[in-house]
Amino acid sequence: MNSILIKNILLDGQKTHVRIEGNRFSEIGGNADKQPADIVIEGEGKAIIPPFYNAHTHASMTLMRGYADDMPLFQWLHDYIWTLEAQLTPQDIYAGSRLAILEMIKSGTVFFSDMYWDIEETIRAAEEMGIRAAIGVTFMDRLGEEKIRQNFQFLRQWDKSNELVQLTVAPHAIYTASESLLRQCAEIAQELNTVLHIHLSETEQEVRDCIAAHGTTPVRWLDAIGVLNSTVVAAHAVHVDDEEIAILKERGVTVVHNPLSNMKLSSGCFRTKEMLQSGCRITLGTDGASSNNNLDMRESMKFASLLAKCNYSPETLTVKEVYQWATVNSAEAFGLDAGVIAEGKLADALLIDLDNERLVPNFHLLSNWVYAAESCCIDTVICNGRILMQNRRVEKEEEIISEVCRVCGKWQE
Repeated sequence: MNSILIKNILLDGQKTHVRIEGNRFSEIGGNADKQPADIVIEGEGKAIIPPFYNAHTHASMTLMRGYADDMPLFQWLHDYIWTLEAQLTPQDIYAGSRLAILEMIKSGTVFFSDMYWDIEETIRAAEEMGIRAAIGVTFMDRLGEEKIRQNFQFLRQWDKSNELVQLTVAPHAIYTASESLLRQCAEIAQELNTVLHIHLSETEQEVRDCIAAHGTTPVRWLDAIGVLNSTVVAAHAVHVDDEEIAILKERGVTVVHNPLSNMKLSSGCFRTKEMLQSGCRITLGTDGASSNNNLDMRESMKFASLLAKCNYSPETLTVKEVYQWATVNSAEAFGLDAGVIAEGKLADALLIDLDNERLVPNFHLLSNWVYAAESCCIDTVICNGRILMQNRRVEKEEEIISEVCRVCGKWQE
């Protein structure tokens, strides 16, 4: 069992020592520095803080960064994204997933909840790079009965030997999955005690189409057919009324706010104040790099807070609240005993450079982290007791970037 000792590090405003044994924080302060460790990190001039847990993204869409911009969601999706996706090979998915994970590590993320294709390739990338992931097995009617059957079988036969990777049931949305398929997805999520990850009420068109097809709104319809419960993680939830918010709270649904994607695709404004008042568990996501256009959770955190203040008041969504959305709330939604720096918790952490110009002066570190910082402030990333980045270097990063340039070059020829 490997051990890490981080000496003279700032934690919650106090200088201390932090010890990691295996994959958990074993001791903070006290005698943490009295025993030898396999790895010793000098933390002078740095602070240790929880990393990010990205509750909604599409990792391999890094391959489409900047490919189709400045258009409505349905035009973007139908006319551009799905057309390009049809050309992707499994090796392309692997390359795009590695690039996404590289970007996430370098911007302080140690977990991502994904929804995409050829999931074996994303799983392979996550395992190789040592990051936590909840990989969605995607369901859409257009996959056909045989592929849908295979996906259900894949879920049931999943080998859970890797503690960092879990599977989720991921029906894409109500406009791509039929009632029958949605019911099947809800049943298997309950059977396997795993998350059901779905896009929900993202656009006004989705709401209008649902009313036309089913006589009610998406949240009410999913509730009526028995899909909504505490296993559900609902991405976006922009166009919901007060009664629907109450339904989401009552059913224990976790809501993922994706502020940058919502802004870029003009999907609408998240009802932050009403969601907070409801007591819903709210988390943060970046969405994919083709609709954001990056996977930087710190940036999503800042924009979520500023949008809330713009739409409500300066007091709405404090730095403490939005940081909780991006860290412990997301971790808890996926069953991770993480998201805080405390003895006994899973050893996930960031070491940030307090001498970086973005963090000076340090009147309030959390305020600086939410409103002023950039990913360049992060020196070290630790996930599950393993160092993924140190001195801002990630293993094989040049190789990862080179391979993506090769993959995307064939579409530019």
